[in-house]
Amino acid sequence: MTAADGARGARSGGAGPGGTPPTEACDACLRRTALIAALSGWLDVEWRRRDVAARVLALPDEDLLARGAPAMRSRYERFDAPAARAAAARAEVSLVCGCAGAYPPRLRALPDPPAVLHVLGDPAALTVSDGVAIVGARRATGYGLEVSRALGRGLSLAGVPVVSGLALGVDAAAHHGALEGRGRPVAVLAAAPEVAYPSRNRALHAAVAERGAVVSELPPGGSAYRWCFVARNRIVAALARVVVIVEATERSGSLTTADFAADLGCTVAAVPGRVTTRTAAGTNGLIQSGAALVRDSGDVLDLLAETTGEPRRTPARPVPPPLAPELQCLLTAVEEGRGALGELASGAEDARAVLAGLGELEFRGLVRRTFGGRYEPAAR
Repeated sequence: MTAADGARGARSGGAGPGGTPPTEACDACLRRTALIAALSGWLDVEWRRRDVAARVLALPDEDLLARGAPAMRSRYERFDAPAARAAAARAEVSLVCGCAGAYPPRLRALPDPPAVLHVLGDPAALTVSDGVAIVGARRATGYGLEVSRALGRGLSLAGVPVVSGLALGVDAAAHHGALEGRGRPVAVLAAAPEVAYPSRNRALHAAVAERGAVVSELPPGGSAYRWCFVARNRIVAALARVVVIVEATERSGSLTTADFAADLGCTVAAVPGRVTTRTAAGTNGLIQSGAALVRDSGDVLDLLAETTGEPRRTPARPVPPPLAPELQCLLTAVEEGRGALGELASGAEDARAVLAGLGELEFRGLVRRTFGGRYEPAAR
């Protein structure tokens, strides 16, 4: 039996978190998901082969069973679909299988679409047709983090859903920016959706799930193997109209998202970087190969308008974050060009307070530290 046989399987509907419309997952699709999760160790080895994406995860269940241990078939035949639904309910995760009407249409274009999407948040956030993916280096530079957050903010202020992987670096910065606008962010995880990965993004994970959706093809409790990260990238690409790579080395995993996007006919774009910077080698290479050059969210909105054939969206005016009087005075001084510590502090005691204030303003994305330790207003 394969995931395509799911239309003949029993269905189970139920309201998702926050009163979302009922979602469904048939027995056959749930069984295939459990099989994929059980084969994760074997897939970790197979995934190193470059043609594996469309070859392994697209195989029917029988072919996958033939590659697993003999005990795998018995486990497969004894699969308990109601127990899988109960486990998802306990984790407050909605189930959307490929046989359900709520399944995102753009995922069907993949040669190996996930049998079931496990969604923490609102599954309706996955059905939008104008998402933009922002992905890039985990060890991003300050420049990369600033640009990623500004892109996420600008797109979200225009109501555009930002899709990313919630990883450290560029992904997290893009989602932080997206939460400052009105768009509904979508995070695609390599592990189970109910657990923040990495754990330091726990607050961000919760915020994205509250506003939009956190999704994974793995069931609750599923662990992230190496193959899951590349597999996750195909879902990121399929949920977006435009894919923007902010920073990437020449061998960065983020470039696989660009590859998937190109295969799906999505617009691929990249942010240029210094030619002497290792994390710019991948993005500069994409631009040299024909990817669209992106400087700010306006460029992305133009690309999105060309792709959808709809009028270009205009970002809403951002609401200034509430600042304490002393922080507002410090921000004003930086905006007026007084960005050096000696220009902002009158003594050693005052310097400590100024540095703490600058740190707070930098955390809020209002200022950035530049060469020589000076501060200047951040791009907004």
